[in-house]
Amino acid sequence: MRPRRGRPEGRGGAVLRVGAAAACGSLASTLILAGAAPTTATAAVAADCDPEVTRLVAEPPVALDRLGAAESWQLATGEGVLVAVVDSGVDARNEHLTDAVVDGVDLVGTEGDPRGWSDPAGHGTAVAGQIAARAVEGSGLVGLAPDARILPVRVYLSTEDQAAEAGDGVRTDRIAEGIRAAANTGAQIINVSLSSPTDDPALRAAVELANRRGALVVASAGNRLTAEDTSDSPRYPAAYPEVLSVTAVDAADQPTTDAIHGPHVDVAAPGTDVLTTFHAAGDCILAGGEASTSFATAYVSAAAALLAERYPDELPEQWAHRLMATAARGAVDQRDDQSGWGVVRPYAALALVDDGTAPGPPSPLHGRPPAAESPADQTLALGARADPTGPTRAATGWWVVAGAGALVGASLLGVRRRGPERSAPAAR
Repeated sequence: MRPRRGRPEGRGGAVLRVGAAAACGSLASTLILAGAAPTTATAAVAADCDPEVTRLVAEPPVALDRLGAAESWQLATGEGVLVAVVDSGVDARNEHLTDAVVDGVDLVGTEGDPRGWSDPAGHGTAVAGQIAARAVEGSGLVGLAPDARILPVRVYLSTEDQAAEAGDGVRTDRIAEGIRAAANTGAQIINVSLSSPTDDPALRAAVELANRRGALVVASAGNRLTAEDTSDSPRYPAAYPEVLSVTAVDAADQPTTDAIHGPHVDVAAPGTDVLTTFHAAGDCILAGGEASTSFATAYVSAAAALLAERYPDELPEQWAHRLMATAARGAVDQRDDQSGWGVVRPYAALALVDDGTAPGPPSPLHGRPPAAESPADQTLALGARADPTGPTRAATGWWVVAGAGALVGASLLGVRRRGPERSAPAAR
């Protein structure tokens, strides 16, 4: 989230693009929604990820280990938090999602589905699974916020016949309507895995409304491979100051040219080899060929949902600050246009005590820390694969990124939530 700034005037109803690189098995494919004429899209999949054939993957998503999910679940699982997925709908027939999805909103007039519980595109279903997939026997898939609830808000269709019937594509004015509907329904987190180079006044107004209603909008920074404008330039709604803008990193947690970069980028998250829900059929590994900011955005929305549970009285900008301030990066007081403030670390964000001394982005409550307390040569290591420990107070500096597991318990003694410890969700 960035300081407010001026903007050029844009036109309403601009066409958005949603890109999701899919690799189910060995086949890489791309889902594209774009164009001023009625939109069409294709999503080729491998035979072992047939949307009509149930397929479960026993191994857990690799991203959960990288993000320190098991440690985070000791503090929060997203219970009681409503996350809106402003997208193509969510297929509630997928067993991972049946108990997670609530009655949603259909803004494109889909016959027979006013709740948004179907999804010919598969994109919204994939995003929802990353956020809140429930455990299912025989599958290792579970969302990063496995107890959160999903509010589907359908704002586009993808199959050729439906797009032609609707007469339009994914438009910024419709996304704006979706954000407003999500905020008015009570969503605390609003996931928008969509981006446009057009600054639409209606879209900006919707984001501002959501912020006033206490909802954090998390949006993708843009995919280069599915963009007509491939320049590193602002994408909307991600570039609005109230929005947490997300880019994708590769399997080594490094920036990738697959994503749009620029000053609008706030944080990064894994965006390749994403195991998630696939239509009604079960599981599929997506984004095997190139990184997708759509999927990176979903993981950050899930992390925000964990924060919304643990800190229900905080403002959206405080949740965003926690994720930015604790993200893994090379220098604690510097951001860059490739990864923003770095790769999110949900556990560290949950454990952060915001007293105004954290180096990096200014605190919404305390402002920017004194320069003397922001050593430029200090780094925040990701460390999620080995031991995603949170920050601890040090006598000679603000943070020490712990290298020993024993420090985890010590750092949490003063901040652990009341009640029994949480464990990984069990299969039902």
